[in-house]
Amino acid sequence: MYNPDDYLLLSGIQHFLFCKRQWALIHIENVWKENTYTIEGQILHEKADKPFLKEKRKNKIISRAMPISSKTLGLSGILDVIEFNKSDDGIKLKGRDGLRKPTIIEYKRGKKKKYSYDECQLMAEAICIEEIFKTKLDYSYIYYGETDNRIKVEFDKDLRSLTIDTAEKMHQYYENKIVPKAELYRKCRLCSLNEECNPRLTKKPKNVKNYLYGELL
Repeated sequence: MYNPDDYLLLSGIQHFLFCKRQWALIHIENVWKENTYTIEGQILHEKADKPFLKEKRKNKIISRAMPISSKTLGLSGILDVIEFNKSDDGIKLKGRDGLRKPTIIEYKRGKKKKYSYDECQLMAEAICIEEIFKTKLDYSYIYYGETDNRIKVEFDKDLRSLTIDTAEKMHQYYENKIVPKAELYRKCRLCSLNEECNPRLTKKPKNVKNYLYGELL
């Protein structure tokens, strides 16, 4: 169990899986820079991030920008959207009749990725909700703005293990102030910290030939 003073940002779990150096630059060295993709992501989240805005639609209650945290993971953050649907195996909400089942909706700018970066973040959010409401979530959803579709994510044993292990590694990196050396990948071109990280120069020997002709390699 982690002390609240030691909590890390939950959203960082996606950064950590995508690129540990990117995560370390942001969360350890406090380096940040906007680009087209980060700005588009902010626009997508504008409605979801209105604190404490609640809606009721028939048998569904929708809550936005809910603060969450997990003592098990040592992470805290803000949920985009969580829905509470009437269900016989749900939980009791203060001031509401009946039982309701919580389901998280995480918003992402792009499209579904090959790897489990987004799913792991959603799983971390689910673990927070499980601790807060003393329940268990079997699934939730990720909405992708680029493809305009909602994808169901099952919370299986492997995803839970990956999420817990990743959170532990994040704390190890943070406590020891580990900033990994740069590695050069295709995805580096899309990163808002490309210039600050400068993987082409830090990965390859710093000589004139690499500097002049690096863009052709």
